[in-house]
Amino acid sequence: GIQAQEWALDAVHTRQAWQTTKGAGATVAVLDTGVDDRHPDLKGQVLPGKDLIGFGAERGDRPWARHGTAMAGIIAGSGHGAGDSEGVLGVAPKTKILPVRVILEDGDPQRAKARSSRGGALAKGIRWAADHGADVINLSLGDDSASAHPEPAEDAAVQYALRKGSVVVASAGNGGDKGDRVSYPAAYPGVIAVTAVDRYGNRAAFSTRRWYATVAAPGVDVVIADPDKRYYEGWGTSAAAAFVSGAAALVRSAHPDLSPRQVRQLLEQTARSRPSGGHSDELGAGVVDAAGALKAAAKMKPEPQQPAAAAASRRFFGSGPGRTGASGDEGGVNGTALFAAVAGAGLVAAAIVLWRGSGPLRVPRALRRLPRTR
Repeated sequence: GIQAQEWALDAVHTRQAWQTTKGAGATVAVLDTGVDDRHPDLKGQVLPGKDLIGFGAERGDRPWARHGTAMAGIIAGSGHGAGDSEGVLGVAPKTKILPVRVILEDGDPQRAKARSSRGGALAKGIRWAADHGADVINLSLGDDSASAHPEPAEDAAVQYALRKGSVVVASAGNGGDKGDRVSYPAAYPGVIAVTAVDRYGNRAAFSTRRWYATVAAPGVDVVIADPDKRYYEGWGTSAAAAFVSGAAALVRSAHPDLSPRQVRQLLEQTARSRPSGGHSDELGAGVVDAAGALKAAAKMKPEPQQPAAAAASRRFFGSGPGRTGASGDEGGVNGTALFAAVAGAGLVAAAIVLWRGSGPLRVPRALRRLPRTR
């Protein structure tokens, strides 16, 4: 079955973590292309959300909510059928998903309009999620183009969310074989930036290597759900971020009073396959261990909410402390890239650019088709 192919759940010690919690009581905001609340693996788990685009593909259209549904399934898929034995299971299957549409899928005919008129959607979405009960905010998106730079409104929104108590998780970038350009929002202070590994724990070739890497998680041959009721395998640091958001949701479920800083600290301190010296640009502190984080959390006392880091200057971001600027071709997506690609100008032109590519989200093979539901 599909669940037998979800090697990534074992890689992050999810099933051991479920002996403590499956995420009940926690909410993860998925800022993405939308989420299919009628997907059988997400039935009853998707809360009323917010559409900050207001136009574009609709339910039933092919370029609708594919990427967001895939991320929601990794985070909180609960399966379906007898004993929930069919379909995908997420890291935190009892967690609620709060969908916030801040981008359009590649292939959406109106993406150019969104690019020119909805450049502030990400910053607004982060604030909206923080104001509407998000324990964790998942940002499986980013800009690592040649023109990428810190956007003050987004940086301020991240710091606002951290002050409100929301853990913020973002994809480190898919530019590892294209120059390792800095990616935003992953590089903003306080964000848990996630790189990708394969089933053997090795860094994925596409995974961006930068100083801001916090932890790593599975991002190769990951089983994903789709609104078309098929299951696919895909790759990307998008998926890796979703696994870490699921792990953070488990921690917040069992220990809701821990601060975002403490959750980040737990994920770093309990990571497995720790690099020499304790940290690397490739893996951060190592591969996230959901069960290990929960065990350590039981011994941690909640701290008063700390002020979020001050918004950093553009000079700090650049190529990073002690690093020279990266060179190479523009970061992109191809084949089975999980990042939703929105081609066009960078954030400086008021666009949300997600791992540029010439084609839509593609996956190599369908694992299984479900009967269509009404």
